Amino acid sequence: MTDQSSETFSEPPWFARGLAIQARVIGALIMRELHTRYGRENVGYLWVVLEPMMLAVAIAFARSGSKGADYTDDIRPVPFVVCGYCVFILFRSVVSRSEGTLESNGPMLYHRMVSVFDMLFARLVLEASGAGTTLAIMICFITVLGYGSLPARPLDLIAGFMAMVWFSFSLSMIICAITHENRTAGRLVHPVMYLTLPLSGCFYQISWLPEPFRGWMSWFPLAEIFEQVRYGEFSSATNQYVKPLYLIGWFMALTWVGMVAIKHVRNNVHLS
Repeated sequence: MTDQSSETFSEPPWFARGLAIQARVIGALIMRELHTRYGRENVGYLWVVLEPMMLAVAIAFARSGSKGADYTDDIRPVPFVVCGYCVFILFRSVVSRSEGTLESNGPMLYHRMVSVFDMLFARLVLEASGAGTTLAIMICFITVLGYGSLPARPLDLIAGFMAMVWFSFSLSMIICAITHENRTAGRLVHPVMYLTLPLSGCFYQISWLPEPFRGWMSWFPLAEIFEQVRYGEFSSATNQYVKPLYLIGWFMALTWVGMVAIKHVRNNVHLS
């Protein structure tokens, strides 16, 4: 009796075992995605960082000579644009790549342990790692060159980045479900991403806008996330337009809708 009890307590709980299995599944999907997307030739997996970094460097170079009354000694053009664009790259990549996820990874659903959630989460980890590493390297790079300084509030910057991760992932589940059942909608994803760029608050602060646009944008979740990111980067930035409970409510609602949507889609996927 004692031996049976000791064996029972020595086994890891079912929840921990389940997490370990899913972690291995997601890790395998990440490696598959890396190999499929970048291969092993030339710089191979380094493209995860190099691809967004080249875009960020181009944007930073284009704005290196910018001047304006809205910029200050603390809020300077290059770090302002770099922080905004690196975080937007995360949003654009996660959401736009969610379209076609089932088509490119459909055969993986033959494996009972693989789910649509795992496929999307693996891509999220990959994109977030690339964008986060790019942001960190670019901040260090522009600090060394004298174009900016290190984040004034690092934890707030990380909070803003993680808010974008959550927001992007919740939207990616919804987009994945919609575009799988409606191919026409899939063709609209990439144009909408480009239209979102000027509306996102990526390249401006809400306080720079005149009324009534300022009031409207203060309720736009994407713009609030960028306000949080800039509050973490610049000491003179303000977070007066950031409403944490409001954002969390958006994230939770979108996540619930996304989970229901991908479950519905999975039940209607017929493997041949």
